[in-house]
Amino acid sequence: MKKTVIIIALIMLLKPVFPVVDYIVNYDYISKVLCVNKAKPEMHCNGKCHLMKQLAKEAENEKPLTPTKKGTSQETETFFCLYFHPCEVPQVYGNPSFKVNTHYTNLYDYTTAGSVFHPPAV
Repeated sequence: MKKTVIIIALIMLLKPVFPVVDYIVNYDYISKVLCVNKAKPEMHCNGKCHLMKQLAKEAENEKPLTPTKKGTSQETETFFCLYFHPCEVPQVYGNPSFKVNTHYTNLYDYTTAGSVFHPPAV
């Protein structure tokens, strides 16, 4: 069931790409027979005019319905929010168990290299 849903979703997502794939597969036929500008070889159209027509047709099919064709249903969104009191953290002043460590230890060590490693020359 999951595979079927994934395949249907992929087909729906890749539907606008089908004219391009058709153009690539049938390039010779489209450029020689279906091209509108085959009488004008200086334009170097090579069937791209046919591809643009097919893409425009796909875009027209993908357009949402116009307002006259849409149903007249109206949706209303309702948002419910409950007020929660913020958490109050008690402030502790003068806690005797908390000690600040004033002793600082610098653990950084810088090792200087006496020479730079060069790979052997062949």
